[in-house]
Amino acid sequence: MDKVITQLSELDLNGVYTYADYLRWQFEERIELIRGKIFRMSPAPSAKHQRISGNLYGNLFFFFKKKPCQLFSAPFDVCLLDKKKTQTSNQEVYTVVQPDICVICDKSKIDEKGCIGAPDLIIEILSPGNSKKEMKIKYALYEESGVREYWVVYPSEQSLFQFVLNEGEKFVLKAVFTEDEVFNAHIFPELEIDLAEIFAE
Repeated sequence: MDKVITQLSELDLNGVYTYADYLRWQFEERIELIRGKIFRMSPAPSAKHQRISGNLYGNLFFFFKKKPCQLFSAPFDVCLLDKKKTQTSNQEVYTVVQPDICVICDKSKIDEKGCIGAPDLIIEILSPGNSKKEMKIKYALYEESGVREYWVVYPSEQSLFQFVLNEGEKFVLKAVFTEDEVFNAHIFPELEIDLAEIFAE
């Protein structure tokens, strides 16, 4: 039986790991695995971050309640696959992320541990601990793996950037919305979000 790892110090932080390794780790600290490299996640999110996340989740929950797509919030493991590989064994998955919120319409991607493959919609809420490098890497990962729509929420500016995957499988910035605007999701046109409610204190 593989040894369970309980301390981050037991690992080589410069090493390359897979999802199979990740499943043996039981840390108190939350981490993500990006292209085989360990990324520490920011400490517990701020009250503002949690409030925005809760408001967004509440809006989405009522919209998806009787629809086939499923809604999940962090901590929830999303394994992103290399599109060139046909097999998806745990040894071949090198990226495991925990988006703040995601929507998955293909139920075959969901198992008891999380999601294997790209969600349809991913929402990330920036924290002071999110580095520009981390966000740039995630943007590229989500684009490569085929996430159809990606929202990045900036709490300090009370704004939301809406990226949509085009026919060339590249993200395009569809729009930037600010604190009191109302907008619709691109892939779910009936889903309307009022940012005044989302950013309400």
